[in-house]
Amino acid sequence: MSPRADRWAILALLCFSLLLIAVDATVLHIAVPALTAALEPTGVQLLWIIDVYSLVVAPLLVTFGTLGDRYGRRRLVLLGYVVFGIASLAAAFAATPEALIAARVFLGVGGAMIMPATLSIIRQVFTDRRERAIALGVWSAVAAGGAAVGPVLGGVLVEHFWWGAVFLINVPPLVVALPLAARLIPDVTESHGHSWDGLSALLSVAGVLAVAFGLKEAGYGHTVGRGAAVLILAGGVAVLAWFVARQRALSSPLLDLGLFADRAFATGVACVLFAVFALVGLELVLAQYLQLVLGLSPLHAALRMLPLMVAATCGGLAAAHVLHRIGLRATMSGGLALTALSLLPTLGWGVEDHPVALTLCFAGIGFGIEVALLAASDAIMSAAPQERAGGAAAVEETAYELGAGLGIAVLGTVTTLVYAPAIAGVAGVPADLLAKAEGSLAAAAHVADELGGTAGAALSEAARWAFVSGLHAAVGVSVVLLLANALLVGVLVPARERRAEKERLSV
Repeated sequence: MSPRADRWAILALLCFSLLLIAVDATVLHIAVPALTAALEPTGVQLLWIIDVYSLVVAPLLVTFGTLGDRYGRRRLVLLGYVVFGIASLAAAFAATPEALIAARVFLGVGGAMIMPATLSIIRQVFTDRRERAIALGVWSAVAAGGAAVGPVLGGVLVEHFWWGAVFLINVPPLVVALPLAARLIPDVTESHGHSWDGLSALLSVAGVLAVAFGLKEAGYGHTVGRGAAVLILAGGVAVLAWFVARQRALSSPLLDLGLFADRAFATGVACVLFAVFALVGLELVLAQYLQLVLGLSPLHAALRMLPLMVAATCGGLAAAHVLHRIGLRATMSGGLALTALSLLPTLGWGVEDHPVALTLCFAGIGFGIEVALLAASDAIMSAAPQERAGGAAAVEETAYELGAGLGIAVLGTVTTLVYAPAIAGVAGVPADLLAKAEGSLAAAAHVADELGGTAGAALSEAARWAFVSGLHAAVGVSVVLLLANALLVGVLVPARERRAEKERLSV
């Protein structure tokens, strides 16, 4: 079959669509102070605003991937554009935290409609294996780079407009992309006779959201209490266990768990999960550190984070060469270890600025994570047989989004568990305002500005130091997880994988 003449135009359109989805996972990080001042969300509401998007996208990716195969990928992408555009408008002009959370949920639904179809369509229109490899490499770079671009774009928009602009900017490009997609994207179904299991889809979404809710409430305890939060968390784990058991029993499972029998595949998925977990979770914490502890403007904070994006781009370009030179195991574990080591200097920081050290920290994080992600992606796709490549890609995409959502939920909760008690005894602050300040550093800054005087200054200083302590705790958790994952790679990815990888890349 001759290749389509418009395949590169299709790739450009699909990568643009993917970039919108990837950026939306992190674009709010710089906007947190401005958003908090405008909507005054509680600490739990703020975490939901930021990460409910990824937590909805993750469990729906496989569901919509299957539905796209059955009912047409073009149809699903076009519907996803419409949902994403309407949800972006709703988010931009949301007047309450609850309205913004609901809009972010629908943004996640729209993103989940678009993302799996992009990968499937690339495989469909690029029939030449060499060209397909290039196209998939571009897709992977856009998916990984979007998370690094998000805070920079958010900083520019918040500095010059208002927090809602980070959503409103999605609408004009989508209006242009919609007719182009209708004309360019082929509409092919590939049901393979497999049935779609609605109960599995429901279990995956309910389980992930229950686990996330339980984790957040365990840290805050303001909505249902910590006892109930633990029960909800346990219920979420039980629902996910039911989901896993059901996938093993079904002849045509929604998620192909049999792939995890391969050690290289399972380790690669764990690498994606924990690398993105650390990247997105720490981006949120460090973005607040730059603005609310160091006092930088949104634009200056975004520029400080620019080395992360540049280093991630360099890591993506260098990763294939590194992989060829030192092999799969060393590349994956080395990238994770470099990320962990780059975080260590932050454990000695206080409320003073460290511009050079911060630049080196961001550069090490970006380069290390991107190298590890490319190696992990290669491990995942190399371990899967050709006939199960679609299932392997779905697992990788799910791990990426789940890592983003859980990174914010877990590291945000860890930060709060340390932060909130540290400002509970600030003198001269009314109890109701102090309770509001305990929700987040952004809320504390807003309360301190309202109070003014000695009490406001005392609250601001105490909150800054408390947040630094929370940052140290979040970084410590990330370092332990990254080093443990690096060790896991060294143990579980066999030496023969390195030799096989060198032979394959030298062909």
